[in-house]
Amino acid sequence: MRASRLLTILMTLQTRGRVTAPELAEQLEVSVRTVYRDIEALGAAGVPVYAERGPIGGYRLLDGFRTRINGLTADEADALFLAGLPGPAAELGLGAVVASARLKVQAGLPAELGERVGRAQQRFHLDAPGWHREADQSPELARLAGAVWTNRRVRVHYRRWVGEVTRDLEPYGLVLKAGAWYLVARTVQEGAHRDRTYRVVRIEELDVLDEVFERDPEFDLPAYWETWSRGFAEQLHPIHAEVLLTDDARWMVRQLFGVHVADTVEESAGEPLPDGRIRARFPIETIEVAAMELMRLGPEIEVLAPPELRDAVAATARATAARYA
Repeated sequence: MRASRLLTILMTLQTRGRVTAPELAEQLEVSVRTVYRDIEALGAAGVPVYAERGPIGGYRLLDGFRTRINGLTADEADALFLAGLPGPAAELGLGAVVASARLKVQAGLPAELGERVGRAQQRFHLDAPGWHREADQSPELARLAGAVWTNRRVRVHYRRWVGEVTRDLEPYGLVLKAGAWYLVARTVQEGAHRDRTYRVVRIEELDVLDEVFERDPEFDLPAYWETWSRGFAEQLHPIHAEVLLTDDARWMVRQLFGVHVADTVEESAGEPLPDGRIRARFPIETIEVAAMELMRLGPEIEVLAPPELRDAVAATARATAARYA
């Protein structure tokens, strides 16, 4: 426990510079007296830490002193080098920077952890895109990332599902989802702000403007994305069907239709019927699309309502059977 505290104090001094004893005590959740003893222990171990007196004083390390990153546990070293995605970093124009940073960190690790990192890299590989699809390739992604970093307004010519539009945007962030890049941006229309999400690959033209915008300090990109993606999933499936599902179908739904549909099915599932099936609500996009998609579950699903969907699935099943008769 004390060794962990000493390492934390050392790393804090190395990264923050001057730190007071009360600040360290609050960070470590110990008394100020304990911090005094730990500082003395670091000094006795040869760490050049000294105190500066006065109202703005505190503890700091001797200028120029650096320590190797030898406080990482084996699991932390593994996680550090599994966390990076070189492909997306390269798409953002940061491939060389990420590679350089990884080399510097790895060079600072003790030999035994450096070897472990090498083993981890040869045993685990992170592949962001989903199956049966290629990752988005956008020639404008690196420039767009630069605008995000520098708070520069952009003008985009965007291809929507229906028609095209040109807009001036304040780019707040980029999100990588299953191999697809999304731009989260703010528009200003008639004095009102509105946050929107754009698929980067659909940006036909991009102009990075000279105008710099001031970011909203309250904007939280992860929170926005969680709310938006949940709403987007609901918009994709605005209506529900009543269905009967076997146990096999319940497993297949999660694999074929995704988390939103599977969660809705499970949350609405009733008690098992005598034949083992359960009755549940199944989110669908349209009657026509659902009639084809639900055929993927074959006889493991039965549509009860709406009647037009049940009739459409039955007609598709009859036509399929006739084709193979």
